[in-house]
Amino acid sequence: MKTELLSKEVISRLQQIVGPSFLFLDEETRNNYGRDETEDYVFPPGVVLKPASAEEISAILKLANDYKIPVTPIGGKTGLSGGALSIHQGIGLSMERFNKILHIDEQNLQVMVEPGVVTQTLQEAVLEKGLFYPPDPSSRGSCFIGGNVAENAGGARAVKYGVTKDYVLNLEVVLPTGEIVWTGANTLKNSTGYNLTQLMVGSEGTLGVITKIVMKLLPKNTHNVLMLVPFFNSSQACEAVAQIFKAGITPSALEFMERDAIDWTLRFIDGVSLNIKDEVEAHLLIEVDGNYQDVLFSEAEKITEVLEQFAIDEILFADSEDQKNALWKLRRAVAEAVKSNSVYKEEDTVVPRYELPRLLEGIKSIGNKYGFKSVCYGHAGDGNLHVNIVKGDMSDEDWKTEIPKGIREIFELTVSLKGTLSGEHGIGYVQKNYMDIAFSPAQLLLMKNIKNCFDPNNILNPGKVLPDSI
Repeated sequence: MKTELLSKEVISRLQQIVGPSFLFLDEETRNNYGRDETEDYVFPPGVVLKPASAEEISAILKLANDYKIPVTPIGGKTGLSGGALSIHQGIGLSMERFNKILHIDEQNLQVMVEPGVVTQTLQEAVLEKGLFYPPDPSSRGSCFIGGNVAENAGGARAVKYGVTKDYVLNLEVVLPTGEIVWTGANTLKNSTGYNLTQLMVGSEGTLGVITKIVMKLLPKNTHNVLMLVPFFNSSQACEAVAQIFKAGITPSALEFMERDAIDWTLRFIDGVSLNIKDEVEAHLLIEVDGNYQDVLFSEAEKITEVLEQFAIDEILFADSEDQKNALWKLRRAVAEAVKSNSVYKEEDTVVPRYELPRLLEGIKSIGNKYGFKSVCYGHAGDGNLHVNIVKGDMSDEDWKTEIPKGIREIFELTVSLKGTLSGEHGIGYVQKNYMDIAFSPAQLLLMKNIKNCFDPNNILNPGKVLPDSI
């Protein structure tokens, strides 16, 4: 499936659908839409289209299906698994013109939104109404809500409030064959037929193109307490996570940052400073939230009692909104800081939270075996550890041949600990050939049959999620 399928006739018909101002063939635009935040990959589509309605997308997909032209949906280009890369060229389908918040339903605590709305824009719009949309990936200032749905994004506050799937009620979707359907109902309960809504969430743009999203909201909380806890031993930092929950506390966020993650980020961003003792190996960033300040102080005291069982330095309690914002700025910038420091690969492991110490120790052992350095951080409250494998001084040959072996061992370890390959980044292009670690041939065949049912000609985001061998 290559660009030669885009004949002059096809280009002319696509231009009639979207208009000449929203079809792009120039190399600069195609390269721009041929990359996301996945390492240094660039896969330019043969043509970039920017439709503005479900009907236009329907016409595009019908044409593509007739000619068997691959179509790759493209959102905010912040993905880390290559889900938006046009690896078979064809049509790059940008969703950026779907950028409207259609309706905030203050009576039912719901919102209807188009997929091209930036996640933070949505959060701020509902906050003005006294409402709260909790999922908050680190890229919330630039990622699209449609991409969050496609990848089932999480974020720091998923530990208490859940991930994207827990808020999606209904979706308008254009199927690969061009039909426009709604997947569910705008109700909090729905036990009517197969759950097509949740099948679409996390399907990474392989089963349909999402054009409208109905999501539930929560009333906003009025107070929070944020603390930064330095640990002299990184494994103990991981151990403390499960102990906090065993003490009966559910934080609204519980983030782990290895020492290198903190140091590199402090050098990368402005306006944040911390005095960290040389012996400190890791930090936990812990938040509790609610509507009653005295309850939060009580929970913070209980967390402190748990933490004092471990080798920690003095706990920093953020005493102002500016200090809270600075600490969250630090955490949210870790990925960019690591990327600016070296060529890297990021893995998105997740295990039951009690297994975090074994996962971290195993990752370091595998790194020693294959000669790579790793910088680890992530949503420890969910057992979700982001593993940044750093090239550093490794030779190009070792980077090419040894790292895939190390990654496979990391995933094998993760699965052996009852975890899986991705907690929130998705599988996309870069992880698909590790899927055999987590799934049996029968499971993978079932997934392939689902894909074939929705997309018989395999035009929509082909080459993603499922391994090449299936």
